[in-house]
Amino acid sequence: MRTSSAESMTRRRLIRNALAAGSIALTFGNRTAFSQTRVIALPPLPYGEDALAPVISSTTISFHYGKHHRASVENLNKEIEDTDLMEKSLEDIVKETFADRRRTAIYRNAAQAWNHTLYWNSMRPNGGGAPTGAIADHIKDSFGDYTKFHKEFAAAATTQFGSGWVWLVQGQGKKLIVLKTANADTPMVRGTTCLLTCDVWEHAYYLDYQNRRLDYVNAWLDKLVNWEFASRQLAT
Repeated sequence: MRTSSAESMTRRRLIRNALAAGSIALTFGNRTAFSQTRVIALPPLPYGEDALAPVISSTTISFHYGKHHRASVENLNKEIEDTDLMEKSLEDIVKETFADRRRTAIYRNAAQAWNHTLYWNSMRPNGGGAPTGAIADHIKDSFGDYTKFHKEFAAAATTQFGSGWVWLVQGQGKKLIVLKTANADTPMVRGTTCLLTCDVWEHAYYLDYQNRRLDYVNAWLDKLVNWEFASRQLAT
């Protein structure tokens, strides 16, 4: 039986969507992980939902990852459907919509999806504390010592008004810098290399810490930071 042109297009679209749904959006292990895919999907957590307890509870992870991160990805896919952005990587979508006021909603959801993926990988069970190796040398050169870095990072987190993110990034001259951004904004669009990020939106910590953001950030630094991941993001 002969298939119409419209039916063929529908079939091809279904096949493409099925492949996309079964793909992992991001893979990690090197600094270019965010730009190696053309599929926007919710990546799996790099650990179980209870793996970061008691610092971050499984209840918080379940809501944060399963509701907030998932919503950003699902809303983004709806917004880019039938646009020129459908075949682009998540990183490219963030960069191309950053300065386009007509696509602010797309930028916000794309940036939140990107930020959250970095956040999950910025943590690991039994992490935290002072780093060793190359990243430790960079911190010493950039901040003086780990204690001064810790203080600056925590101060940035607690002084970020409202929702946002705190970052350890590598700027020009390979110097490490602590930054804070509001809402969904990400320093990636400005050409910096993002090493780590801590989510300071209330949904990241309120169930466990209520309004004690500093306690959350200190515990995050002392017990969860994934320095091995940060080291892999360093520009050589």
